[in-house]
Amino acid sequence: MGTLFSIIIILASILLILVVYIQNPKGGGLSSDFGAAQQIGGVQKTNDFIDKATWSLAGVVAVLSIILTLKTKSPEQVQVDPTPTEQDQTAPVTPK
Repeated sequence: MGTLFSIIIILASILLILVVYIQNPKGGGLSSDFGAAQQIGGVQKTNDFIDKATWSLAGVVAVLSIILTLKTKSPEQVQVDPTPTEQDQTAPVTPK
């Protein structure tokens, strides 16, 4: 389960980097590249999609990171098996 969450976090992070890279810091972004799309109303829809994709991917990364952290056992929670190993079971020492 932890491996699956880690893979999803990595994929979402890569997609988040790509989505943020597409955005223009001055607000144009991907929608400024589509001149004809303004007639269809695609500018606002493209900005909305990029904005929603950014927040969604950031949310996925944050939530899965928190879940993965909570499911990971800390060193204090790891149980030590008190049964002796073969090395501990040597021949008993007899007094002289």
